[in-house]
Amino acid sequence: MYGIINLSVVPVRSEPSDRSEMLTQLLFGEHFFITASEGSWKKIKVAYDGYEGWIDEKQFISITENEFQLLRNPYSTLSLDLVQVAVHQEQFNTLLLGSTLPFYDEKTCRVGTMEFSFSGHSRNLETKPTKSTLIENAYMYLNAPYLWGGRSPFGIDCSGFTQMVYKLNGIPIPRDASQQAQVGTLVNFLDEATPGDLAFFENAEGNIVHVGIILANSMIIHASGKVRIDKLDHYGIYHSELKKYTHTLRVIKKFV
Repeated sequence: MYGIINLSVVPVRSEPSDRSEMLTQLLFGEHFFITASEGSWKKIKVAYDGYEGWIDEKQFISITENEFQLLRNPYSTLSLDLVQVAVHQEQFNTLLLGSTLPFYDEKTCRVGTMEFSFSGHSRNLETKPTKSTLIENAYMYLNAPYLWGGRSPFGIDCSGFTQMVYKLNGIPIPRDASQQAQVGTLVNFLDEATPGDLAFFENAEGNIVHVGIILANSMIIHASGKVRIDKLDHYGIYHSELKKYTHTLRVIKKFV
C-alpha cells in the first residue's frame, strides 16, 4: 500500500498514538509506502529519506503503486513561498516552504485523484543547485521556532532545517544529524570550508547531536531555540547573546 500527504503538514510518530513522540513531519505532496497497520494508524517508510514511523490514516490519501513509482522522479517541483495556497474545488489548502507539487504543469498539481491549482513561486529540481541559492533558502527559515521533529517554517529542528534547505536545492540528505554526518565529503579544517557546507557538533559522549549550515565570515545558521546566526570557530558555536559556547565542533562535510 502507498500513500501521499494532502494536508499542509502531518506528524510522523514513534508509536501509533497521538500522544507519542513526533519523530518528523511530512509536508504536502510527500509520499511513502505502508509497512504495517494498527487500527487507524499506519506504519510508513518515507520515500524521500527512508524514515519510518506511524501516521494517522485520516491524514493522507492512498495512491496506486504506479503513481508511487512515477513520483520517484528526482526532478520534482517544490513550492518556494514561505506560505502559499493550493485550491481544490474552491477549498484552500495551505502549502509551506518546501512542499512538493506532484505532476506540476505550471498551473496545477495532482495528489492522488485530487487536482489543485497553484500560482505561487516554485522550483523544478532539475535545475542545478548553487551555493548562493542554498544560502538564500537557508535565510528563509531565519527565526523559525525550534520544534523537535519539525520540518516547516513554523517549527523545525536542526537536521530538519539542513535537510529542507538541501531538499529545496535538489540535494537529498538523510533526516537526522548523525545520519547526515555519515555522508558527504570530509572537510579537514574549518579554514577550508565554504558557505553551504554542513558543520556537525557532538555532546559529552562524543555523539553527533547538532548540525548547521556554514556561512561566510566565520558564521553559522542553525536551529537552536530558533533558526539563528552565530559565530563559528574551531571549537564550536559561540552564542552571542549567552556569551558562551553552546556546541562543540566535531566534523565538517561538503555536499555541493
